[in-house]
Amino acid sequence: MTDIAALLQAALARQTSLSGNVENLQRLSGGATKATWAFDLVAADEGSRPLILQQTATPEASGAENAPSRATPKLTAAQDAEIMKLARSSGVPAPEVLLVLSAEDGLGEGYVTARVEGETLGKRIVSDDAFAPARRVMARQCGEILAAIHAVPLTGVSFLRELSPQDELEIYGGVIDNMGISSAALEYARRWVAENVPSRWSPALTHADFRTGNLIVDAHDGIRCVLDWEIARIGDPMQDLGVLCMRSWRFGGTQPVGGFGSRDDLYGAYENAGGRAVDPVQVRFWEAFSNLKWAISCIRRGLATNPDGTPQSVELAAIGRRIEEPLWDFLNLVDRAA
Repeated sequence: MTDIAALLQAALARQTSLSGNVENLQRLSGGATKATWAFDLVAADEGSRPLILQQTATPEASGAENAPSRATPKLTAAQDAEIMKLARSSGVPAPEVLLVLSAEDGLGEGYVTARVEGETLGKRIVSDDAFAPARRVMARQCGEILAAIHAVPLTGVSFLRELSPQDELEIYGGVIDNMGISSAALEYARRWVAENVPSRWSPALTHADFRTGNLIVDAHDGIRCVLDWEIARIGDPMQDLGVLCMRSWRFGGTQPVGGFGSRDDLYGAYENAGGRAVDPVQVRFWEAFSNLKWAISCIRRGLATNPDGTPQSVELAAIGRRIEEPLWDFLNLVDRAA
């Protein structure tokens, strides 16, 4: 802890506007593949400034390098920071990036952002009485925020991959092939996706993980910040609406949008804020496909190992055991659609 604080203080000193003492450094919970630290930057003439250090996990820490297939898109910390800056400049409530770590900082890849107060725990957001006022407005807020994300200009983001629905199917189908796991449900889901791939879509900046748990929420005012941009891509904007509606990310909430709101509120606010015309069938496709992708991610995490071949962590193994949940959701979803 002391070493991290000293290295962080030296890294911040590279920018005169961020000089000061690092105090109250503490590791935050949450996140299986990254390390998040809260701290205060205390300067004699400016007082205390609450900040966040986000460290991208090393391959050994995340298990990603040792899990089957690395074909799925993921941004570097610097690219992640660049997307957040671009989104924020376009009116999206993304984190304010203050510093991107460099190799000489000795802290690995990562960045420092301003700290935004609020709640991220999905269960509390969807069920705690204190968040009832927030739940009344969050579906509409999500629609407005997603419309803003999808309107972000695609200039200066050449590092982003453009992925059509067919591209995504090929990527995740390849992951299934490389995992060495035989599952009738996985194969059925893969075939259903192949038979229902949208032929028409309009490219836009897509967050691809916009959901409860990746939103900082104030109990009264609702959404204050959108987190976790590291798998952003240029894709079908309907994907973001579908991910938000997945049952896995409702955290026990009864409402279809994130566990807190209605599809009518989400779709209406999205279109009224300048978003594309919502195609409910296409949104349902992405909700189903996203369940398949989450099932694949569960398997990959469960199979992640250390360099010596031992399981990487109990946490990742526990995630691996959840594969049945998104597959069950997928089957129920396509059955209702049929």
